[in-house]
Amino acid sequence: MRRPIITALAPLALLLAACGGTTTAADLAEGDAPEKVSSQDCADDTTTTSTGPVSLTDGFGRKVELDKPAERVAVLEWQQLEDVLTLCVSPVAAADTKGYSLWDTAEELPADVADVGTRGEPNTEALYATNPDLVIVEAYTPDDDIIKQLEKFGVPVLATKGADGSDPVQQMLDTFSLIAEATGREERAEIVTEQFQATLADAKETISAADVTTDEFVYFDGWIQGGNVSIRPFGQGSLIGELGEALGLTNAWKGEVDPAYGLGQTDIEGMSELGDATFFYTGTVDPSGDVNAELAKNPVWKQIPAVAEGRAHAFPAGIWTFGGPRSAEQIIDAYVDLLT
Repeated sequence: MRRPIITALAPLALLLAACGGTTTAADLAEGDAPEKVSSQDCADDTTTTSTGPVSLTDGFGRKVELDKPAERVAVLEWQQLEDVLTLCVSPVAAADTKGYSLWDTAEELPADVADVGTRGEPNTEALYATNPDLVIVEAYTPDDDIIKQLEKFGVPVLATKGADGSDPVQQMLDTFSLIAEATGREERAEIVTEQFQATLADAKETISAADVTTDEFVYFDGWIQGGNVSIRPFGQGSLIGELGEALGLTNAWKGEVDPAYGLGQTDIEGMSELGDATFFYTGTVDPSGDVNAELAKNPVWKQIPAVAEGRAHAFPAGIWTFGGPRSAEQIIDAYVDLLT
């Protein structure tokens, strides 16, 4: 596994072996947040697309030169696929389209997009049969195997950075902006970014004004292995954790996390040590096993304060915790809805 591939609920050891200042709304004018837009309104989108040559530096300092903004885009990771759709660009190819549609509902994937295999090991023959003018990948070093593999085909490759635990929110926005530049959709990206920032600012005010039982929280997912349940808390440096803290909450998970994604690993007993923190967890059921159903059977789990007092909440299904601005807005809305 190269990256947080779903099953994204893979053991942290496997994840690490294989892969590896929050933006505020202070600069926005006062008033109501702009009306949200999504993939459904792209037919009515009036933002312009630039037409001149593109010269940019990707997430690893590699120069990418295009005669004009990319139109036939192939995308091999779900955050970047979501971003392309948010920018009102319909990709010609994507990796694991079935998995995307299960785990990321922020943007709907058109049915005619070619599926070119897994995210970690795409079918290059199927990929290049779609005649892309740009391939967007996620990588972890400039020498990542996926970059070397694709560069041999002579089509420009835009490599985005997998994660940055020092500022995951800004990293998410930087990736979105980079893809917008490659596709000439900078104007659209600016509007979406402002909407995200306004959503964050409004949500922070709402939670601040609410009578929240505790501001301590932890978000987690998990997996079943050998009949045992392992739990993966999203700690400092995780996108979903940092969004929670940007809303004025306090992430209760202080255990060890990996430096890129901010992901930890524990068990039921470890979760029982988190005191009175409110629990949030993924509402998407992994086809390989329903972790939440297994937890519900455990007597120790039932005695944890958050569970016993009804403060363990499932996020709506289909929220991708490693997504772009639209997934981030879904995360923010879920926090507000569940806390207020």
